[in-house]
Amino acid sequence: MAIIEKPVEYFDQDKKCIGYMVYDDALSGKKPCVLINHAWSGLDQFSKNKALEIANKGYIGFCLDNYGNGYEPAALEDKQNTMLPLKEDRAKLLKRLLAGLEKAKNFDIVDKKNIATLGFCFGGLCALDIARSGADIKAAISFHGLLDAPNLSKNKIKAKILVAHGWDDPMATPNDVLKLSKELTESGCDWQLHAYGKTTHAFMVPGADSGDGVLKHNSTSENRAWSSALDLISTSFGEV
Repeated sequence: MAIIEKPVEYFDQDKKCIGYMVYDDALSGKKPCVLINHAWSGLDQFSKNKALEIANKGYIGFCLDNYGNGYEPAALEDKQNTMLPLKEDRAKLLKRLLAGLEKAKNFDIVDKKNIATLGFCFGGLCALDIARSGADIKAAISFHGLLDAPNLSKNKIKAKILVAHGWDDPMATPNDVLKLSKELTESGCDWQLHAYGKTTHAFMVPGADSGDGVLKHNSTSENRAWSSALDLISTSFGEV
């Protein structure tokens, strides 16, 4: 077993993106692929670590670079200024996301009929938007994601949806959760919502603690959510 980790360039029109691919080269044939959407910090080590976890399950982990050029904003203001223009222009964001999906489909080792996507915070919104586009993927999973729907034409959601949500998350209020539930119900898709008590934003991120209760890691909720995600991915890929 040899785990391969490598950057992968792709383009959204003239914007160069630098994704990150992780897989086990000992596996033969085409394998299912899980797209990983980063949070507002950009394609960072946390995202790469999740791709490695995915690869260790026998899948291909492919981190999308949704900011482009591999940019990882460090300062709080830079994170906001990088994320917000994409969040506010969901049509532009969707083009960026679908460019990454198309790149994944074109890998020789990817089983393009078995692709899922997941993401964290801003990346959770990205995962949901890929599903909302009607993309032919098996599953979309949002961890402590932003939940508001884009003002775009509605398409049939083909993916199974899992939303892993911290009930005390101020970035996704109970009203936001109800709106999403209504949206997904009206779409007719297969969806589930897991809400975790005593859990706020960034609960999946080890070491997260803003000191004011807004961002805080919760290992119990993290483990529950990740286990549920892996179960959905496995069943969606037809592995029982």
